[in-house]
Amino acid sequence: MRSRRFSAVHSASSGSARRLHPQGESGERKEDITGEGTWEVGLPKQLIKDLEPGVEVKSAFIVSRKELRKTKAGAPYLALELADKSGKVDARLWDGVSRYKDAFSERDYVAVSGRAEKYRDQLQVVVSSLRRCRDEEVDTADFLRVVGTDRAELEGELRQALEEVRNLHLKSLLLAFLDDPEFMRGFTTAPAAKNYHHPYLGGLLEHTATTVRICRMICDLYPDIDRDLLITAAALHDIGKIQELEYERAIDFSDAGRFLGHLLLSDEMVRERIATLPAFPEDLALRLRHAVLSHHGELEWGSPKRPKTLEAIVLHHVDNLDAKVNSFREVVVRSGNGDSPWTDMRNLFKRPLYAPRALSQEMELDLEEDVPR
Repeated sequence: MRSRRFSAVHSASSGSARRLHPQGESGERKEDITGEGTWEVGLPKQLIKDLEPGVEVKSAFIVSRKELRKTKAGAPYLALELADKSGKVDARLWDGVSRYKDAFSERDYVAVSGRAEKYRDQLQVVVSSLRRCRDEEVDTADFLRVVGTDRAELEGELRQALEEVRNLHLKSLLLAFLDDPEFMRGFTTAPAAKNYHHPYLGGLLEHTATTVRICRMICDLYPDIDRDLLITAAALHDIGKIQELEYERAIDFSDAGRFLGHLLLSDEMVRERIATLPAFPEDLALRLRHAVLSHHGELEWGSPKRPKTLEAIVLHHVDNLDAKVNSFREVVVRSGNGDSPWTDMRNLFKRPLYAPRALSQEMELDLEEDVPR
């Protein structure tokens, strides 16, 4: 059985090849997105991870970045970043800029015609034409990845672990969240990050369940740890990501996420729930909030305070461990270095990473498999 640290990541629906569905019957010919020539309805979805230099590109993507720039000679061009569930790729549109620059926006679905090329050792799509797609023309499962482990299974595991909490105040606080259907919808759906770790639907739930699981093991090794406090802090440390991130089409930061960040949002959510509970001890509330607010560990990493309790120190390192392991998998899957076991340096770790080919192939298979959810 595969280690769940490298759990599979799937789309929300089965089938590896998705299709564009503009209005019309399958196989019908319609005017090309440029209005010049034709393109065929029902073209298979080309995943970004499968693009190679020299390949003709005719597929739908989401625009994750759009910038109007000028060449050294002063000619305008569009610098784009295109995305789907398998990754992101830079793209350039050199011709017809005046025609296309106002025809679509960031976070729009676009049907792209062009060619994949290599530029400075990185894949780039040179766009010859594009148009904005209507929502009904695309399969949204092509654009947002979903955690591979069944979310009901993850939620069940987390609930079972939290039943071990004996402190009545902490248990009441946990139940105040777990018994809130609106909160749980967000908690089981939200990603854990935009790019860094667990950047897919259900990622927050997966990261939280794993963090709680590791914390329980550590408590068995170190009896000085306040088990109930650590488990509660582990369960609640990232809940602000429900508000920090938006994930209807693509994962991005909300206004609250940009202004405040998930550390403050998580603390605010904890404080609000504690305020509804009778006689919640002030000292317990402070230690819990401190663990949540300090779990990034260092001021330069966003924590307003560095960890000052045993539980806060443990939570910081466990959170960082799970994030790093998942990030390693993300980098390896997207390295695209063929048979080489080494990635390049353009990654979150800012250094080449080594993964035996057998391991990277297993990770790639995890990404490709589809399991209905």
